[in-house]
Amino acid sequence: MAKKGLLFCVCLGTCPSFKDINEYEVLNAIRKEKLVDWVGIHPQLCAEDGDEYLKNLLKGVDVEKLFVAGCDPHMQKKMFKDALKESGFNPDNHIGIEIRNMKTEEVIEKIKKAIQ
Repeated sequence: MAKKGLLFCVCLGTCPSFKDINEYEVLNAIRKEKLVDWVGIHPQLCAEDGDEYLKNLLKGVDVEKLFVAGCDPHMQKKMFKDALKESGFNPDNHIGIEIRNMKTEEVIEKIKKAIQ
């Protein structure tokens, strides 16, 4: 059975647009409701090691949809396109969720809506 995953990119944890978000609370809320099969976190997916992380994470794994909570979804598509393709993951199955300048509860609701 194909699976869904949720990655949370924290933008180094220093970006002012993330100051009102408790990423662990967000991931735990989504995990506990079993909206996805797994959750993960990365400090900066747009960095070079972020590409390596995505390639290694997705290579040969049965993942139907990959949700990434972080910056602008259009920027995510551009930044992750090559890494997703190199891993064999269909980039069309990546769903970016912008969560900047939100509060924890707002982020949880936005992610829930994107998944359902």
